[in-house]
Amino acid sequence: MPVPHSETASARLGGYVGAALLVGVATLAGLILSPGYGTSAIDLLYLPAVLVAAIVAGRRAALFAAVGSALAYNFFFTAPRFTFHVDDPNDILTIVVLFAVAVVVSWLAGSVREQARRADAHAARNATIAGFARRLLGSSTEHEIATAAMDQLATLFACNAVLVDDGDGGRLVSAAPAMASLTPADMAVASLVLRNGERAGRGLERAVPTEWQFHPVRSDQPVIAAVGLARDDGVPPVRKEQLALLDNLLDQLALALERSRYELAARAAGEERERDRLRSMLLATIGHDLRPPIGAITGAVAGLRREGKADKALLGTVAAETVKVERYLGNLLHLTTPSDQRPVIAGDVTIDLFHRTVTRDGEPVHLAPKEYAVLAELAKYPGRVIGHDHLLRTAWGPAQATQVDYLRVAVRGLRRKLERDPTVPRIIINEPAVGYRLVAA
Repeated sequence: MPVPHSETASARLGGYVGAALLVGVATLAGLILSPGYGTSAIDLLYLPAVLVAAIVAGRRAALFAAVGSALAYNFFFTAPRFTFHVDDPNDILTIVVLFAVAVVVSWLAGSVREQARRADAHAARNATIAGFARRLLGSSTEHEIATAAMDQLATLFACNAVLVDDGDGGRLVSAAPAMASLTPADMAVASLVLRNGERAGRGLERAVPTEWQFHPVRSDQPVIAAVGLARDDGVPPVRKEQLALLDNLLDQLALALERSRYELAARAAGEERERDRLRSMLLATIGHDLRPPIGAITGAVAGLRREGKADKALLGTVAAETVKVERYLGNLLHLTTPSDQRPVIAGDVTIDLFHRTVTRDGEPVHLAPKEYAVLAELAKYPGRVIGHDHLLRTAWGPAQATQVDYLRVAVRGLRRKLERDPTVPRIIINEPAVGYRLVAA
């Protein structure tokens, strides 16, 4: 959680006070020891004080301790004592050396402390990002992701958080706490950030009349949303040194939102394909099931006409209605989705999804069930990159959505059977770390 400015100022003041106390303790120890041992080695007592101040309170407090040590040694242990005047040149040299050594010690110890502090800050930052990402991975829908993200940001930065997207010219998607709201002026600033992709608000370079800070949420280049942060006391919620952390968190949010939208689009596409498949199957079933009865009716009408026993008007009506039914049936069969019937051509390979056949140079190619499932999914979207997880869910089911090795084995088998040179694929192309695409004519 960010450290407030007041706490930082208090910590610095405490460091200076602690440094002064350490110098005082060293001086007291020198006053106790000097009557029996002289003042020649008293200056060494101040070096631990400077070192401890550097390790505990930082470089500034250590420099303060170095200056204090030199002044205290001059005042208490050089002649004339209890003055800052120095008569002996050797004492001047001792004071200068003491100050120089103290400064070097403080700088070295302060550097070590600063490196340790930076390492701790990086570790804390990485832990924060990892925890944020885990929380988002536990959410599936866009609303769940937005709610989880705003709760996390509100906790991390001790502020109110809102998420605005570009729906209807600016729509409040989620807020933490739930009662947080935006005025029309706030929403106008959020819309501005959505349009130009530049952060704006209180405490930022682009100042606007709002209590909020708005930060863009980017997916590659487009801005897909804006996050607003504000504190109740009016203090800027995110300082400049915290912007890098916030940007990393917003990148995780963008990935989660994109994942949710892709999954929603994939589900919609899958449902549409399933509807088309069911419609094709239903129409084909209607054709097979209704043509024999219609043929039987037509034959019966012809037989009755030959016998001449039935009412001719009634037979004419039955025959006319039978012709209509046949015409309607033909029209229904022509409603089958053309894309389901049109073969996909990829080099010298022909993929007929409607008849579930694959040929190469006119010769049928035998594929394992999983190989065909992968190839069929690629052929439904020729030229488009299909992600690993989508192909795995389609061919193996949701439980195997992370088993990329299964997919690699299937693609290797497809290339061996379909490519002229499997080592230089030209039909099934790999998009590193993303998925595969089918190069079709």
